[in-house]
Amino acid sequence: MQVAFLTLGCKVNYYESECMIREFLKRGHLVVDFEEEADVYVINTCTVTNIADRKSRQMIHRAKKRSPHSLIVATGCYVDSAGEEITKDPAIDLAIDNKGKSELVKRVEDEWRLRVKSVSPSADDTSAGNSGIKDMHKHRTRAFVAIQDGCNQFCTYCLIPYVRGRGRLRSTDPDDVVRMVEDYVDEGCTEVVLTGIHLSSYGVTENRADGFVIEKGRALAGLICRVGEIDGLKRIRLGSLEPRIISREWLDMLKGCDKLMPHFHLSLQSGCDATLKRMNRHYTTVEYEEKVLMLKSVYERPAITTDVIVGFPGETDDEFDNTLAFLDRQGFADMHVFQYSKRDGTVAASMPDQVSPGIKKQRSDILLGRVKEWSRRYKDSISDIIPSILYEEYIKEGDVRFLTGYDERYVRYRLEEDRAGALKLGPGMIGSEGMIML
Repeated sequence: MQVAFLTLGCKVNYYESECMIREFLKRGHLVVDFEEEADVYVINTCTVTNIADRKSRQMIHRAKKRSPHSLIVATGCYVDSAGEEITKDPAIDLAIDNKGKSELVKRVEDEWRLRVKSVSPSADDTSAGNSGIKDMHKHRTRAFVAIQDGCNQFCTYCLIPYVRGRGRLRSTDPDDVVRMVEDYVDEGCTEVVLTGIHLSSYGVTENRADGFVIEKGRALAGLICRVGEIDGLKRIRLGSLEPRIISREWLDMLKGCDKLMPHFHLSLQSGCDATLKRMNRHYTTVEYEEKVLMLKSVYERPAITTDVIVGFPGETDDEFDNTLAFLDRQGFADMHVFQYSKRDGTVAASMPDQVSPGIKKQRSDILLGRVKEWSRRYKDSISDIIPSILYEEYIKEGDVRFLTGYDERYVRYRLEEDRAGALKLGPGMIGSEGMIML
């Protein structure tokens, strides 16, 4: 079979898609680009907002319209949230929820075999042969490894706890994580990003919202240190962290792991305590700022990034101004800005004082303009540090090709191809000469 994948949403979804792709390849199938002709189209969906639902449906219908006789497979969080409604969509031939992802390849093969037999009873081969396998890891330097699933925080704007295990937490065994990372290193990856739906809850034994705080993040810190011992691995990054995991004790546990990069994504969502309370976030701005200062006291000028939602129900002009003032003090390296999007089935969707689309856009535009200033300010603050850049790929701008990569703080650099050749540099290598910060 020729199989095409399209993945929407979070890094965990991308990791799970890659696992399924690996299984298809292992079983002799050909994985092609989503824009190419394929026997099977797999859409790994997202449901974090109503917009994500709509995008998921659009991609499913787009695949069916392009190739009406192909097998269209929907999986992921939208399948879970839609429930029985998903079966009413004529564009979907096979719907597989998150729990069924581990069996997706087998179910697709079985369904395809039935289709082929209905046309030709003697046809029973679902394999494309190893000669058709694309080298999906050529020149690849970074791999995402999902080590945790499920969330029990129940933010008022989010549906994910309900579609990712109904609040139950699951963690990958440390030995299995080490084996996965070793496999990636054997394939040429030198950097891994450990990620999860609620990464801070990795290894938590008590299924309660503050379980990772009570257990002081020991399991996650221990895993990071174990992964750091893998030969050939040069860098470790972490997915989004809940700020409450940051403590002196947790940072002390990580001191011996030199491969952990000074780059931390601390989820925030708002810089106003009243807004945070309506969101059911479990910290205050004072507590968040304490965590930022802890990181800065341990790591040299770390890159701290975050997410912010503007236009959450009830957000007044004063609350937005408070958020701007708070963000300005933190020295963020970068920031993802989202306009609040009502998600059916969440508490926030029925809250009073919904903010108008015009005001949400206005606040988003203001904040995005400030993010550019803060990002440039941070880059200027580290301009005297000699970077260690992991080169990833070549890109072309006009008639010129550049070798690009990221430093320890996830700041992007580029180097003209001729200069890279003279320095004998290429993807997967580390250097610092002649690079221009972007």
